Amino acid sequence: MTEQPKIRLRDVCKSFGNKRVLNGLDLDVGAGESVVVIGGSGTGKSVTLKCILGMMRPDAGTIEVDGESLIGIGDRDRDRVNRKIGMLFQGSALFDSLHVWENVAFGLLAEHRCSRREARDLAIHKMAMVGLGSDVARLYPAELSGGMQKRVGLARAIATDPEIIFFDEPTTGLDPIMADVINDLIVNVTRTMGATALSITHDMASVRKIANRVAMLYEGRIVWAGRVDELEDCANPYVDQFVHGRAEGPIRMAVRG
Repeated sequence: MTEQPKIRLRDVCKSFGNKRVLNGLDLDVGAGESVVVIGGSGTGKSVTLKCILGMMRPDAGTIEVDGESLIGIGDRDRDRVNRKIGMLFQGSALFDSLHVWENVAFGLLAEHRCSRREARDLAIHKMAMVGLGSDVARLYPAELSGGMQKRVGLARAIATDPEIIFFDEPTTGLDPIMADVINDLIVNVTRTMGATALSITHDMASVRKIANRVAMLYEGRIVWAGRVDELEDCANPYVDQFVHGRAEGPIRMAVRG
């Protein structure tokens, strides 16, 4: 990658007690690129995102956004960097006690960026981008289907016009048709906004739809990275086993009797 990456991780390590989750992780995400990190449960995908966001501090290594090191920066600088980032959480993570529009505009309201009326208007605009009408704005999350909740979560992720969007298992819990709808929305909104996207998932249909590049995470390291169109015929045995869902191969899943 000749240009400075939007996100750059080098030799990132993170352990919890005796369990090493990240073990020298290297990853670049270019500006405007959509990179998807794949890997089984417990391989460190979510920990990677949390380290970038500052929710966890790595034990070693470097993390940069736009060339700025994030390791050890102060709270004010961390908040400034995180304002570049929007996130679609696994399970949507909506606030049950807030109306839909308040969920979408939560970041704007929390930081007093605009009035409630302006925030509501902006929320309705972002909702329209993900296929939700203004009639949904006054509903509560419990009144929505899982697919609609995911759309609300996506609208919230783009509400502040972030330069970077993280997608944490964006299609988990959705039926295949709704999952494909969400994948299409992810592609459309990131392209429209020109945002950089970093996603983590084990859903290969989602990977094929939203990724420009794919990185395979196993035992805390990236064991392969390449274009999404290289997945099917990849000679890497870890990727081949994961993509085709084979029980036999170098990846050993822990099974308790």
